[in-house]
Amino acid sequence: MFNENRVVARVFPRRTNATPDDELVFTTVPPSIIPPVDEVHVSVTFSYDTSKAEQLAESWAKTGLPVRMGGPAFNLRADDFTPGLYLKKGYVITSRGCPSKDGCWFCSVVAKEGNLRELLVQPGWNVLDNNLLACSDDHIRKVFAMLKEQPEKPLFTGGLEASRLRPWHVSLLREVKTKRLYCAYDQPSEYEALVHAGKLLRDGGISKASHVARCYVLIGYPEDTIDRAEKRLRDTWRAGFLPFAMLYRDDKGVVQPSWTAFQRQWVRPQIICRLLKEA
Repeated sequence: MFNENRVVARVFPRRTNATPDDELVFTTVPPSIIPPVDEVHVSVTFSYDTSKAEQLAESWAKTGLPVRMGGPAFNLRADDFTPGLYLKKGYVITSRGCPSKDGCWFCSVVAKEGNLRELLVQPGWNVLDNNLLACSDDHIRKVFAMLKEQPEKPLFTGGLEASRLRPWHVSLLREVKTKRLYCAYDQPSEYEALVHAGKLLRDGGISKASHVARCYVLIGYPEDTIDRAEKRLRDTWRAGFLPFAMLYRDDKGVVQPSWTAFQRQWVRPQIICRLLKEA
C-alpha cells in the first residue's frame, strides 16, 4: 500500500502518453540537484525494459536514497490505485485482474493480477481497466457516475469486451458523451461478438462514421501473415469499428521488421481511413 505521507520520486525506463508529468518524475539517471524526496520508486511496465530499469535503479541507489523496483513487469499483484502516482492525472483504474481462470495465451493479466477485483472508484477520465464490463452492475454504474463529474470527455482505452456489451452499457456511454472507446479483436473466434457489439453501438446512437468506436486488432503473432492480418483489420471496419493494429511482442519485446512497417500504417487514423477507402 502506498504511504501518502512519503514524498516519492518515480523513475520510468521510458516515457509514454500515460507517464506522469510532475516534477518528481524521471526517465534518466539522477540530476545534479535532486528535489527533497523520501524514497525512489522505479516502475517497470514491460519485461523487456527490466535491464534499463535495473541500471537506473543502481544509479539512483548511489544517491543514498531508498530505491524500490516494481510494476507489472515483476508480476507483483496490485490491490489499489493512487491517481497521479504511476499514471498521469486523468488516467484511472477501477478494477484489477481478469474473470478468466486460464486467461488468453497472449495475455499475462491473469498471471500478473489474478482474479477480477473491484477497487475504490477514483476520479479520472481515461479508464484503463482490463475488463470493466466484467465488473458488477453496481460498480459499472459508479464508474459512469464518476465520469459525469470529470472535466474531460471519457476514453475507454483499456478496452471493453465486445461479448459483454449490453444496451444499457451503450446508454451510459452516450450519457457521458464518450470521446473514444476500444474493443479488442485478438482471435478469429471473437469476430461474431465484435459484429454484435458494433450493431448495439449503432442502434444506441454511436455511429460508425463518428470513429468513437475503435478496436485493437492483434497482429504479428506466431503463424500470422500480413494478408491475414489485413483481412482482420478490414473485417473490423465492416463490424463497425475503426481498427488499430496492436503488434504482438514476445517476452523480450522482439518483433519482426516487416511487421513493424505494416503496423505503422494501421495506427494513424488518417492513414487507416485512406487505406480503408482504397479497398
